[in-house]
Amino acid sequence: MIAFSTRVSYAFRCFFAILANGKIPQDIASELISSSSASSRMAPARAATAGTHDASEESVDRAVQVLALFQRDGRLVDFLAEDVSPYPDSQLGAAVRTIHDSCRQVLDRYLKLEPVISAEEDQPVTVPSGMDPAAIKLIGNVVGQPPVRGMLRHRGWKVTEVSLPSLPHGTGRKIIAPAEVEIA
Repeated sequence: MIAFSTRVSYAFRCFFAILANGKIPQDIASELISSSSASSRMAPARAATAGTHDASEESVDRAVQVLALFQRDGRLVDFLAEDVSPYPDSQLGAAVRTIHDSCRQVLDRYLKLEPVISAEEDQPVTVPSGMDPAAIKLIGNVVGQPPVRGMLRHRGWKVTEVSLPSLPHGTGRKIIAPAEVEIA
């Protein structure tokens, strides 16, 4: 099973990659396909020891919880679901600043993030042999195997600590934001 912090990292990367490019990053897709084929071979053993709450359901619930926190504190889902094309850039910029500040506070409160590579961007780095392909993506004219030298274009992010609140019991685990009905 993929570690929880890795799943959170994958969820964010996939979310923003789908939003920007319309597709899941290749390294994540490859890992998920290989881990699902490995887990299907182990399924009979797991079925005998499984409890009442499946681990994959728990991870989905946690992903929904993170999205719910971004919605509750930053209204991120409302912003992403809205068609922003009719708004002037000045009005959109002001809204984005507020959403950015609120969502950053959610990250600071619930997830501790660190760069994958702590060097400065646009500086030369050496990628060691045995590097984790999920952590470092080689781009450009990739020839040969690490160790290789290149220019750091993005430091990457990894989750080093997760401190999410307890999940609610019952059916509310799939709710990102409840509907609000004002009674007059």
